[in-house]
Amino acid sequence: MSALFEPFSPDLLLFLAIVLFVAGCVRGFTGFGAGMIFIPVAASILPPSVAAATFLVVDSIVTLPLLVRAVKTCLWRTVLPAVLGAILFVHLGAWLLATANVLVLRWIIFAIVVSLLGLLMSGWRYHRPPHPAVSFATGGVSGVLGGVSQVSAPPVVAMWLSSSSDPLVVRANLIVFFTLASVGTFAAYAMHGFFTADVARLLIVAAPVYGLALFLGARGFGRARPAVYRKTAYVLIALAALTSMPALDFLLR
Repeated sequence: MSALFEPFSPDLLLFLAIVLFVAGCVRGFTGFGAGMIFIPVAASILPPSVAAATFLVVDSIVTLPLLVRAVKTCLWRTVLPAVLGAILFVHLGAWLLATANVLVLRWIIFAIVVSLLGLLMSGWRYHRPPHPAVSFATGGVSGVLGGVSQVSAPPVVAMWLSSSSDPLVVRANLIVFFTLASVGTFAAYAMHGFFTADVARLLIVAAPVYGLALFLGARGFGRARPAVYRKTAYVLIALAALTSMPALDFLLR
């Protein structure tokens, strides 16, 4: 059995399982945020391509039960334009990452995320579903941020949380959005050969751990008050801001 998991030590696998369990509980509860927890930690001890590919596969497959329920609840008229914007503009983010000053880009991302968090916490709300053009533009911003730094959640979270939608609908929107937006990522990873034997080994451990965590997180959502959901989302956006802040690199990287 130990030979199967080489070159990963039992201690490393246990540590990754604990981090993934926490991330899965958050994903099951809020519909987003697992990548913001797992990827920075896993990429510090694994090759970034292995960490990202492992998370992409386990998150896409294990969350399918959540997706089945979410497609019946989400608001397709706002989700689909956002998905289209994200898929199209993620390429712009990747181009910026390859050509622009990375430090400047990261400070811009930090400013955007903090501004969105401030807008949400201010209590400002609009009382109609987002216009398709607004959804497309917001998804485009998410795509750009995802292409640059993998911090794609805050714009769409802010858009749907600042509406009058029930947390159940917001969560469903996010689950469907991230599932559909990941299709392009699968194609890109496959083209670059990221789906390796190491990824397959990690999935043996990751899938059951993540599945249990999603189940527990989803049960917690069913029992939580709307205010708890909103506050949890605020904390996750703040976490995204902190992890993207260049001034904290000496602590986080």
